[in-house]
Amino acid sequence: MKAIIRTKYGSPDRLEFRETEKPTPKENQVLVKVQAAAVNPLDWHVLRGQPFLVRLMGFGLLNPKHHILGADMAGRVEAIGKDITQFQVGDEVFGSGMGGFAEYACLREDKLVLKPASMTFEQAAAVPVAGITALQALRDRGKLRAGQQVLINGASGGVGTFAVQIAKALGAHVTGVCSGRNIEMVRSLGADHLIDYTKECFWQNGKEYDLIVDNAAFQSIRKSLRALKPSGVYVVVGGSSSTGRVLLSLLFNPLISMIKGRKLVSLMADLKKSDLVFLKELLESGKIVPVIGRKYPLSDTAQAIRHIEKGHASGKVIINV
Repeated sequence: MKAIIRTKYGSPDRLEFRETEKPTPKENQVLVKVQAAAVNPLDWHVLRGQPFLVRLMGFGLLNPKHHILGADMAGRVEAIGKDITQFQVGDEVFGSGMGGFAEYACLREDKLVLKPASMTFEQAAAVPVAGITALQALRDRGKLRAGQQVLINGASGGVGTFAVQIAKALGAHVTGVCSGRNIEMVRSLGADHLIDYTKECFWQNGKEYDLIVDNAAFQSIRKSLRALKPSGVYVVVGGSSSTGRVLLSLLFNPLISMIKGRKLVSLMADLKKSDLVFLKELLESGKIVPVIGRKYPLSDTAQAIRHIEKGHASGKVIINV
């Protein structure tokens, strides 16, 4: 099969588009013929092994454990392991694992769900990591309730576009922060109010929110906390890839939170099947629609990752396999 391969940590220049052996599913795995995959910041963090904490999370200390990246994918079931009970050959599925930047990938049964018939493979591939991150930031960490005021910083990105729609589906009043070129796109997703960060800082207008989901936490958290109600929650999803900055955040954010008297939490999404099922139901009801910004062929995966690394991608970046 054709795949994007790397054997060392490093930049997208290390990626090779070449033939490799087709994988064989284990007892609890499904072999998927991949139709589309999505690129996430997770992919370039794992590609580079940065911040170094990524290597300590099971991705390989000195050399990468996974030679084929791509956490999100959608396709058709090609074969199943002997312990599989929920899927059969020919099913159209989407889910998350590792190995999506290839013609075939093996995923665990508990990381897959059936694809809604009304959705394309491209749309389905866009959902897992970004959708679950947005859902857990709002519902689980943010404890969002209907009628609350929520601000989504980085509202036009992969996680942000899902967060705006999920927050509306949960009954919130949503303010989206993005660049001026993306204002109308975010408005079309249901945002009630928009802030162009190139013209205005959201913490300077005097408005306070019950929940802030920060997908672009590059500014001072101390400044951003000015926009949070005393009883509110500030969820940090995105930010620096520097190991030093990450460690400083882990050490000082709780201290800042205590000093400012505000609840500040960091999120690393846990990919649960129950959450995939929840998102599938929202997709089928039309309450959320994946936003696809750019598409690349499998051979141009390195270029797609470079685009994501710049940090200004609108919607999801998709790899057509």
